[in-house]
Amino acid sequence: MLELAVLGFLFDAPLHGYELRKRITALTGHVRPVAESTLYPAIKRLEKAGLLVRATEPGAVAAPRHVLRLSADGRGELRRRLAEPDPRDITDENRWFTVLAFLRHLDDSAAQAAVLRRRLAFLEEPASFFYDGDRPVRAEELTDPFRRGILTIARATSQAELTWLRDTLDALDALDA
Repeated sequence: MLELAVLGFLFDAPLHGYELRKRITALTGHVRPVAESTLYPAIKRLEKAGLLVRATEPGAVAAPRHVLRLSADGRGELRRRLAEPDPRDITDENRWFTVLAFLRHLDDSAAQAAVLRRRLAFLEEPASFFYDGDRPVRAEELTDPFRRGILTIARATSQAELTWLRDTLDALDALDA
């Protein structure tokens, strides 16, 4: 998820590490804060793989700063990762939001729709946070108000996302028609 966010934000614009960290934190930080000890090794891995390049530019006020840019290979890798997301990128809400934040960089509307259809199929599967044996328990079946709250909130969120997914898929399909 971190590497995808790095590639995605650098696709948008060249950034220095501090600004990149701020943007990633704004996207994912409330759930998974981004520490320098995590971000900078990821940047080095991506740089070593030839997916991004570093250039020194004069600082606005102080010392020169290192600005990161996506290479042509980095642009290709971002598009590959968006077109073929890991199953966890589809099922984990926070990872999904990272994919969704950059899915516009996948130029092919049919490929975008294929990713959205994977998420739609996942959301349409019966599921719950709580089970009675193998059977998912519905909010209405629970007497515990806190667990009922979890399921009620999750249902509302899922319904909103399902509506958005279906509407967006209709729009993408219309582009290809």
